[in-house]
Amino acid sequence: MGDRVKGKVALITGAASGLGKADALALAEEGATVILTDINEEAGSAAAAEIAEQTGATTAFFQQDVGDENRWNEIISQVESDYGGLHVLVNNAGIVICASPEDTSLEQFQLANRVMSESVFLGCRAAIPLMNKSGGGSIINMSSVASHLGYPVFFAYTAAKGAVRAMTKSIAVHCQWNGYNIRCNSVHPSSIDTPMIDQANKELGIEPPEPGTDPVGIGEPKDVANLVVFLASDESRFINGSEIMLDNCLTIQ
Repeated sequence: MGDRVKGKVALITGAASGLGKADALALAEEGATVILTDINEEAGSAAAAEIAEQTGATTAFFQQDVGDENRWNEIISQVESDYGGLHVLVNNAGIVICASPEDTSLEQFQLANRVMSESVFLGCRAAIPLMNKSGGGSIINMSSVASHLGYPVFFAYTAAKGAVRAMTKSIAVHCQWNGYNIRCNSVHPSSIDTPMIDQANKELGIEPPEPGTDPVGIGEPKDVANLVVFLASDESRFINGSEIMLDNCLTIQ
């Protein structure tokens, strides 16, 4: 156990598996009280219990549809009641829909943006007052290299992640102008070894490259979690409104 975020209360969405679970574990290992949320109640509860057992940290799980405005308000109120404040918000929940601009239905486009764009708006709007009341903190929004590159096969996903990238900057400036001591940054991973990426590859019929044949490679959830801990900690106090690439040079080649 470390103490880089000791005493902080952190809320992570989409934390039942993949990046969210890795983020929650890493924050717990560094001393945070960790609240996991996910639409999958069984997996989310299991993840919270597993992390508590591994780290000895205080954890909790709340079932959440991140696109539900009322549920956001309920959870933030419960966090204040149970833990007295909130210092870290990781907007991580995501889905992937494999469809081009011509093949994407309106329903698919709306769903992707509900889960990954509207949820960031709702989460930040609900959390900012409590974070300000708690003395400030760090909002970490999970975007993607897809917001910088043309990925037509992930059209709706790309649109949602682009919105996250833009909202992050507005939120950072808003909080700064109002003297809230709340930082807001976006993280932009490339391919990370998660169930969501596995699902997308299967749908597209993509086989993983042979070891050593792809110079960029595939990252591990821990690679993202390490950055999340840094951004959540006071070590990153002067990093605000930034978009941080986590892509092993992919977007500059």
